[in-house]
Amino acid sequence: MLTPRLIMQPSVLWLTAAGLGFLRPAPGTWGSLGALVFWWFFLSSLSWPVQLGIVVVYFLLSWWVCERLVARLGIQDEPQIVADEVAGMWLALIWLPQSLEWALAAFALFRLADIFKPGPIGILDRRLHNGLGIMADDLLAGALCAAVLGPMAFYWSI
Repeated sequence: MLTPRLIMQPSVLWLTAAGLGFLRPAPGTWGSLGALVFWWFFLSSLSWPVQLGIVVVYFLLSWWVCERLVARLGIQDEPQIVADEVAGMWLALIWLPQSLEWALAAFALFRLADIFKPGPIGILDRRLHNGLGIMADDLLAGALCAAVLGPMAFYWSI
């Protein structure tokens, strides 16, 4: 189990999104909210290809860190690990304009997809039990949100 006393370890700091994963209740919601705020202030003004590159690099680095932490501590998908929510939330937001309405829609849809894990999201969650499994289901949830909301945002902007 991850505990707040481990926060000074760089891998724990990274995977808990600077400690957001230790907030209660619902650490995944706190991680998603932190990702949304970070996107709003630092990523939303970047072009979508740059944002996508950031998501890919963040996902790959988080997967690598997660694999090592899981192996070192013998843990599973601990609720304190919220790097997966960060990657998924950022992917959900990539093709959306910086508006409160779209941001809240992405947040709500992403949280629903992450909690209820429909279809292939749930399959990934049940079948992969390693760093990739921890990260992949949330990235797929973010992709689902982007696939739903991105075209809507594009349609309503023309």
